[in-house]
Amino acid sequence: MAKKRPADAVDKILEQWNRERPELDVAPMGTIGRLKRCAALVQRRLDAVFAAHGLSSWEFDVLATLRRSGAPYCLAPTHLFSALMITSGTMTHRLKGLETRGLVQRLANAEDARSILVQLTDDGLLLIDRAVAAHVDNERRILAPHSGSELAALDASLARLLAVLEPADDGGNSRT
Repeated sequence: MAKKRPADAVDKILEQWNRERPELDVAPMGTIGRLKRCAALVQRRLDAVFAAHGLSSWEFDVLATLRRSGAPYCLAPTHLFSALMITSGTMTHRLKGLETRGLVQRLANAEDARSILVQLTDDGLLLIDRAVAAHVDNERRILAPHSGSELAALDASLARLLAVLEPADDGGNSRT
């Protein structure tokens, strides 16, 4: 016999809807509500690790995108703002802040005199390497209560959900 799980905040919401609108099948609310609640709670834990390294979530995203691009850790701003799903104006503002902190530098693009490239500085590379190692350890801790098979099943289910959702969106990158 399956062990009953403890009630969560979403159960209370479903209970209220079932009482107020018993004719509605609100089961999808449970799944979506739990996804949203998990995302918010996970983000808090991720942000805590980023903050411990003196980074905000968006700073981590920019530095991580440059780092995973491979040496020389350099991308055009258009690639960065497309990968991060932000506007060019937002990207310009963010790059100024990272440049002021000495984490990135802007370089002339040898292949196109009309554009610039953004590159991690040595300090930026050291910081993101430390931060991403702590980030992966944090993600491992968050998922530790689950077995390998549970995580594989969850990952497969989420991949199927993404396959349905992403065609309706322009796609994008995540912090994974």
